[in-house]
Amino acid sequence: MTTTTDIVAKLWSLCNVLRDDGVTYNEYVTELTYLLFLKMLEETGREERLPEGYRWSALAAGEGIEQLDYYKAMLLELGKAKDGLVSAIFTDAQTRLRKPTNLKALTSNIDQLDWFSAREEGLGNLYEGLLEKNAADKKSGAGQYFTPRPLIDCIVRLMQPQPGEVVQDPAAGTAGFLVGADRYIKDHTDDLYKLSPEEAHFQRNNAFVGAELVPDTHRLCMMNLLLHGIEGGVVNVDTLSPDGEALSKADLILTNPPFGTKKGGGRPTRSDFSVTADTSNKQLAFVEHIVRALKPGGRAAVVVPDNVLFEDNTGRRLRTWLMELCDLHTILRLPTGIFYAQGVKTNVLFFQRGRTDKGNTSAVWVYDLRANMPAFGKTRPLTVADFADFEAAYGADANGEAERQERGEDGRWRCFSRETIAARNDNLDISWLRDTEAEAEEALTEPEDIAAAIIGHLWAALEEIEALSEELEPDRVTEAAAIVEAAE
Repeated sequence: MTTTTDIVAKLWSLCNVLRDDGVTYNEYVTELTYLLFLKMLEETGREERLPEGYRWSALAAGEGIEQLDYYKAMLLELGKAKDGLVSAIFTDAQTRLRKPTNLKALTSNIDQLDWFSAREEGLGNLYEGLLEKNAADKKSGAGQYFTPRPLIDCIVRLMQPQPGEVVQDPAAGTAGFLVGADRYIKDHTDDLYKLSPEEAHFQRNNAFVGAELVPDTHRLCMMNLLLHGIEGGVVNVDTLSPDGEALSKADLILTNPPFGTKKGGGRPTRSDFSVTADTSNKQLAFVEHIVRALKPGGRAAVVVPDNVLFEDNTGRRLRTWLMELCDLHTILRLPTGIFYAQGVKTNVLFFQRGRTDKGNTSAVWVYDLRANMPAFGKTRPLTVADFADFEAAYGADANGEAERQERGEDGRWRCFSRETIAARNDNLDISWLRDTEAEAEEALTEPEDIAAAIIGHLWAALEEIEALSEELEPDRVTEAAAIVEAAE
């Protein structure tokens, strides 16, 4: 067990102490973010970013109700800090702790951790481990904000982010894709030392941009970026509102947008949207944003549920528009069970924005990683090795232009011409192998995995009902959205 793994386990075990104080798992991670931020600034010698009089040493030295009162006052002051990153993390921050003994337990245990070894292994790795632990613990419900690391790493390796490129995630969550892209670039530039000072400054301050709607998730995102040497870049806004138009045009977009509909059946309020302006389906609207946000020649990899591939009306118009403006060269059909909160069937679309607006897609390659695969979950986690064959088939060119070999009807890797897809009314939900999902689910033994599978089927059914409602009776969309929201 590494030092980082050991520290994450110790920090996570403290949550059991706080449950009697009414603190939930997600609230605990947010609380830890406040405290770890202060401690890590002390450990890295960067406490000058904080207002005078509000430092870790003063907090940790406190006792009893005085310590808790000082902590509450501290959160208020840090939310007003002049340092933009500090204020972003602490804006509207409030402690969920009510018992002074619990705050003392947290500060004491954090002080006793092996911080020297943690710095050696990387404080960013420590924090990411904590986020991953929270997402993996299905009682926390945090899986909806966390894309599995093996999937992120696979996508980043194939997309090959380069120094000097603007990388965007319009639904950043806890910044997994941005951190993964940053790690890839640092691994290929000797931790940026191969770059000029100007280029290195761009990478730390301007290369990564995005948006995250949920305030508490945005805090986790900003903390994760900070600990990986990235100064901000992600704003707390709704990408599907006019604020999303202000996001920088990107060379590369990597994202796993939220599934479902806008609450209350609302539509995007973007003035530049045309294809998805009349739908409450968030994932369709995010795809339109991604296409519009790419620079000519820019590339994207985006996780979407199956309904984006087969939904009629707005869905079909979006796919036709996408294939005109972009080269949609690859679709990866993902296995089930890798996302807990949604639990639905998902895919990754890989495409490049054309330099003209006509006829950019000539063929689509589809890799089926879903059929004849185990049901992933607690007893069978997703691993890097699960993507090895797909990465080999994809090839070394980020835009899908490497030589590829068709594997026929018995293989996982096939090519479909634009004419074939048009004959399917631009339905991209293409499968040809026998689906053994039901058999795989029957082998599940962990109650959490079984519950996740049930949730996934219910969610998918509600999505289909909602789509039908929107087609037949637009005024009932609000009612359908309320049903989905209640089920979540």
